[in-house]
Amino acid sequence: MTAAVFLLPALVLLGALVVYPIGYSVQRSFFDKSGDSFAGLGNYVTLFTDGTIRTAIRNNLIWVVVAPTVATALGLIFAVLTERVRWGTAFKLVVFMPMAVSMLAAGIIFRLVYEQDPDRGVANAVWVGVHDTFAESSSFPRARPLPAHPLKAAGGGAYETKAPVRAGRPALLPLVGVAPAQMPKDARPARTPADSPQGEITGVAWLDFTRGGGGRPNTVDPKELGLSGLRIEAVKDGRVVARTTAAADGTFRLPAAADGAVLRLPASNFREQYDGVAWLGPTLVTPAIIGSYVWMWAGFAMVLIAAGLAGLPRELLEAARVDGANEWQVFRRITVPLLAPVLGVVLVTLMINVLKVFDLVFVIAPGSALDDANVLALQLYRSSFGTGADLGVGSAIAVLLLLLVLPVMAVNIRRMRKESRR
Repeated sequence: MTAAVFLLPALVLLGALVVYPIGYSVQRSFFDKSGDSFAGLGNYVTLFTDGTIRTAIRNNLIWVVVAPTVATALGLIFAVLTERVRWGTAFKLVVFMPMAVSMLAAGIIFRLVYEQDPDRGVANAVWVGVHDTFAESSSFPRARPLPAHPLKAAGGGAYETKAPVRAGRPALLPLVGVAPAQMPKDARPARTPADSPQGEITGVAWLDFTRGGGGRPNTVDPKELGLSGLRIEAVKDGRVVARTTAAADGTFRLPAAADGAVLRLPASNFREQYDGVAWLGPTLVTPAIIGSYVWMWAGFAMVLIAAGLAGLPRELLEAARVDGANEWQVFRRITVPLLAPVLGVVLVTLMINVLKVFDLVFVIAPGSALDDANVLALQLYRSSFGTGADLGVGSAIAVLLLLLVLPVMAVNIRRMRKESRR
């Protein structure tokens, strides 16, 4: 009786806040949207026939498999490696610090990190920087000639002169469509080159636009800039006979072999600049959000695993090294097996946690990709609230979530009982 009296407040709270809501949700899941008519298993059939809810179930499976595994693996690696460096405590502090950030704040942070614009999104800024290191980007993505210019479209995004060029007559390659502020930094005022006495082809490629108005088409005006770095090819009978690049003032020079050739501006001059990866697009939105989750919870895994490492019998590790085992063998055959109970705790805890993930998905995923990033907890919210709310389907989703969590909890309880017997 004494034990029952002390347990009574907790039992009352559990009954009011856990048992009753579960029972009511199970009951409500068998009724229709209004709650007046019995729907039987209709709401549960909807869970597996509605495309949006099926996407949420599939994404939940991805979350349960990927997120806890990656977070636990990173936590294990960090915990083992930080034991071997002097500044391990500082590193642990930095890795664990995201746990102090709320899910809402983390979602806002990563919404900015995954921003498509490289000038705002850190992920794309790094990605574009790496890409541009190995792949040359265009400086004139929207440049084009006017109908009055001596250039015409050549197909595939390239342009070419309307007539062949001749030695002794400077070739003019005017373009428009480039904002003066976006011109190459080394661009200088364009100038018409002098004739070449060796019969070479000379010319100028420039932005045929004068800031503030004025200027004449097909004429190099004093305030107009050269198209520095523009690639130019001389083509005869469908074959490229010479290539060159415009100087800072737009001037260029081709050998005498280019006499009578058509000058072509390759499409590579006008290719759109690489803007990075659509992290929050339909394909990558779920992996991107999982990455933000791992950023938050890898520190949690690391701290628990580090505590387990501190309790390992060091004599076993040293004995293995004395017997000739290398560090990888010690880690794989001794450290990991001894840490199995701790790894199980971390893994099961994270699995239960990801089944309920809501905040990160709701905040990070844009409206256009929300259906692709959908998870059960988010779908529960969307089905249960708003103008189109269907509490029958929402209750069925809640029951499904409960059924998914129960096996994981059962495994955890069994493991705890087994540990207590030891």
